[in-house]
Amino acid sequence: MERHALTLELVAGRYAVARLDPGERLPDWAGGRPFVSITWTDAELSVVCPQEAVPPGVQAERGWCCLRVAGPLGFGMTGILASLAGPLASSGVSIFVVSTYDTDYLMLQERDLDRGVDALARAGHTVTGHSRGSASVRANDPT
Repeated sequence: MERHALTLELVAGRYAVARLDPGERLPDWAGGRPFVSITWTDAELSVVCPQEAVPPGVQAERGWCCLRVAGPLGFGMTGILASLAGPLASSGVSIFVVSTYDTDYLMLQERDLDRGVDALARAGHTVTGHSRGSASVRANDPT
């Protein structure tokens, strides 16, 4: 497997992953920025969006932080998610992943963010936009 040293950027805000019935129409609250992902299947309508947009009473998991992999990533690149998910899984950090045409987004629970950023840094990745000092430097950097 190809080994990657990737740069990830913390996207501002906290996010929710909401589940709606597949027959529902896209709700007005689902639009907006800086990050929204909408997936319809025959079993569900999933909406990832800023958590403050999700109305009370909507089934949702809240408290997610979003890390964007610097891209664009070519479709022929292999092992991108494995190089990120492996160190996180080894550190006991659960993730929710959204892939787009250009890149991947890793969602980590806010309570796991520091541990996740540290695990990614130890694996040779760089995370920017996080307030802890170890998040913006590589693990093998002596400074």
